[in-house]
Amino acid sequence: MADTFYTNAGCTLVAMNPFKPVPQLYSPELMQEYHAASQPQTLKPHIFTVGEQTYRNVKSLMEPVNQSVVVSGESGAGKTWTSRCLMKFYAVVAASPTSWESHKVAQRIEQRILNSNPVMEAFGNACTLRNNNSSRFGKFIQLQLNGAQQMTGAAVQTYLLEKTRVACQAPSERNFHIFYQIYKGAHAEERVRWCLPEGATFSWLPHPERTLEEDCFEVTREAMLHLGIDAPTQNNIFQALAGLLHLGNTRFVDSGNEAQPCPLVDDAQCSVGTSALLLGLPEDHLLETLQIRTIRAGRGQQVFRKPCSRAECDTRRDCLAKLVYARLFDWLVSVINSSICAAPNSWTTFIGLLDVYGFESFPNNSLEQLCINYANEKLQQHFVAHYLRAQQEEYAVEGLEWSFVSYQDNQPCLDLIEGSPVSICSLINEECRLNRPSSAAQLQTRIESALTGRPCLGRDRLSPEPSFIVLHYAGPVRYRTAGLVEKNKDPVPPELTRLLQQSQDPLLKVLFPADPKEKSQEEPSGQNRAPVLTVVSKFKASLEQLLQVLHGTTPHYIRCIKPNSQAQAQIFHREEVLSQLEACGLVETIHISAAGFPIRVSHRSFVERYKLLRRLRPATTLGGHGLCPDGGRSERPPCTEPATLRGLLQEILHALPAPLHCGRTKVFMTNSTLELLECARAQVLEQCARHIQRGWRRHRCRTQARQRRAAVLIQAAVRSWLARKHVRRLHAAATVIKRAWREWRIRMAFLASEELDGVEEKHSSQAPCSPSSSPLPLAQTRLQGAITRLWPLGLALANAAVGVHGFQRKLVVFACLQLPVGSPRSCTIQTAQEQAGVLSIRALPQGSIRFHCRKSPLRYADTCPGPSPDSVTGLNQILLERHRPGHV
Repeated sequence: MADTFYTNAGCTLVAMNPFKPVPQLYSPELMQEYHAASQPQTLKPHIFTVGEQTYRNVKSLMEPVNQSVVVSGESGAGKTWTSRCLMKFYAVVAASPTSWESHKVAQRIEQRILNSNPVMEAFGNACTLRNNNSSRFGKFIQLQLNGAQQMTGAAVQTYLLEKTRVACQAPSERNFHIFYQIYKGAHAEERVRWCLPEGATFSWLPHPERTLEEDCFEVTREAMLHLGIDAPTQNNIFQALAGLLHLGNTRFVDSGNEAQPCPLVDDAQCSVGTSALLLGLPEDHLLETLQIRTIRAGRGQQVFRKPCSRAECDTRRDCLAKLVYARLFDWLVSVINSSICAAPNSWTTFIGLLDVYGFESFPNNSLEQLCINYANEKLQQHFVAHYLRAQQEEYAVEGLEWSFVSYQDNQPCLDLIEGSPVSICSLINEECRLNRPSSAAQLQTRIESALTGRPCLGRDRLSPEPSFIVLHYAGPVRYRTAGLVEKNKDPVPPELTRLLQQSQDPLLKVLFPADPKEKSQEEPSGQNRAPVLTVVSKFKASLEQLLQVLHGTTPHYIRCIKPNSQAQAQIFHREEVLSQLEACGLVETIHISAAGFPIRVSHRSFVERYKLLRRLRPATTLGGHGLCPDGGRSERPPCTEPATLRGLLQEILHALPAPLHCGRTKVFMTNSTLELLECARAQVLEQCARHIQRGWRRHRCRTQARQRRAAVLIQAAVRSWLARKHVRRLHAAATVIKRAWREWRIRMAFLASEELDGVEEKHSSQAPCSPSSSPLPLAQTRLQGAITRLWPLGLALANAAVGVHGFQRKLVVFACLQLPVGSPRSCTIQTAQEQAGVLSIRALPQGSIRFHCRKSPLRYADTCPGPSPDSVTGLNQILLERHRPGHV
């Protein structure tokens, strides 16, 4: 009433079938919530809890082993739905690739794995009295994971398909879903192609008016397309299935003469022709194979043709249909495996999902129900051996104080079914090997006489039909002996196989290749006849192989429970639920799990995984079993003595109030203790990670500081080199300038001296005639000589745009022109700037580099007139151009 359908019963998850859709109970958001939870056990019980536990065990277990999930329960309890939801969960959580390319590959693998479900359910499930989607075969799905725990592929192994359902359906039951899908979902063109007109009736298609959720043809088609089965191949498959439906309408009547074959009923001739057309077989050959039996006898292997009776014709017809459907189902499984299976070197571990038919008990039970219940007995025995008997025996061997809990052991029932030397299966196989007609009453008598006194064998004396009763763990079941031997033989007449090998249909050519070896094996003769491989023998061998795989894994159990037998929602029958819980051993499981320790780890594995917890201890020694002085980092092998290990564990777990027991070779703990240990280990790893991060940050800071100092030194060196380079360039430029200046000064001095030589000579020749001249003192004479030598400087200053100004400027001009010092005001000086040029220096027109003085360098203003334009030549012209108004 509270919409809570999952609970834990000890170490087993109990799943109640709600018989109604529950919104958001299996949503992707809920999957991510359970996957991201640090401790999924703290959340509400759910199948995702089991899925996440198995995934984490594969991912981070101390001793990683393969995992398996066994989904069991009665028919209609919800096993198929549970397996489907688990596959979706694993496909979501185990597909987390790093690159986009691997993401696309993972998506394709995930889609193919999920698409294998609707295909296998369409071809292997059917509607029964207790379940609308009952699995009529067992399957073990192996989800393959690589080293990074990413799903890389899957593999499917099937067990005991109920192929008799193709030709024989119990009252109120239906055939396989695929027949109803093509009957209801085919398009108009496909109906014409497959000869399936609207409203057609088929004897092998009962209750077509019932509409189920599983009758969706488009879903199956799309899933087959994703698995690599293209449209032409799908057409061949559905055409062959339509041919089987028409073959079911082929009915015979008794022949009045045993030497004549049984004729067809009036409306069956058309069905034979249509079936032969769809299967690609010659119509006459098909009808002859169904009506006439070929016998080889004698030393010469003479061939005799014997007409079959009506019952034999029906049996051969049904055998042909079962043979085609069984080969088609096996081919589909192989195609699915080739599409989703990964290479052997690409995966390391796997998670197995076992979905087998549930315990069945119908009014009429035959060989199929015997094999199904036998498989459930084996799985129950595996559960009892793993959780009930093995745990308690291990407690005693390890020296733990333990009081044994009594439980229901189903070993006597297994001994009755498969025991040696005499059992039900051995007696049925013996009847098949005798190759003689066997009656139902005779088989019942043999079973009762050979197995009398067995506690699990019963007899219904009021039953009008020969039968026997087996007391299974889930309750008693009555099996009819009629038809057991024939179903166990599962004979396939060789002429039927040869007929199908002659088919022109492309699909049947693949299913029935013309193999000479197979042909020779189908026709043994005389004493060389090989022993018959019966259905029970093959099923027992495959079941033993399955259990061997389960023994190599860590199993997890999900028990599916039906709240009522009417498959109605909101109805809870207490008695029915309690009987299912008691039958599957959940009551004893609860007692043992509550008092026991489901987690068992060897000493060495425990110490290797949890030796990090010694870092949580204080620095002082806490007891006599102290660690080595280096803080638990010694590499010496860990102690394996129980007393020493117990003391060490007390030191490690002194702050964890959790029960922990140390046996002779293993450590036993509960799930809560394991969670505490994992939390403490995660804390130590976090501390170590922080220490590593601190050390790395310190190293990085120091490295950065050293790099910064080195960069500063490099920058300083580069700047110094650049500065020196710049200074050297300045020095070189200054040297060039000084050299040029010296050259120019010397040249100008030379020119000036040449010109002044001529002036001095003229002046000295005119000196005695001047009445105003008088001899100068010696100091004044030396000063005038210096000034004469430096007259170019004064000339440059007089003609420069910048330089000294005012009185100092005129003094320099006076000195350079050797004017009288005593009377500077007696004459007027006309500089080159005022006259816009110097008139006394000019170059010879002949281009000689020697200068001579034709006129004085500067003339007195009172004696020299203004310059004429014709006399301005050479250097004077340059100076005039420079100081001309408007010159820039």
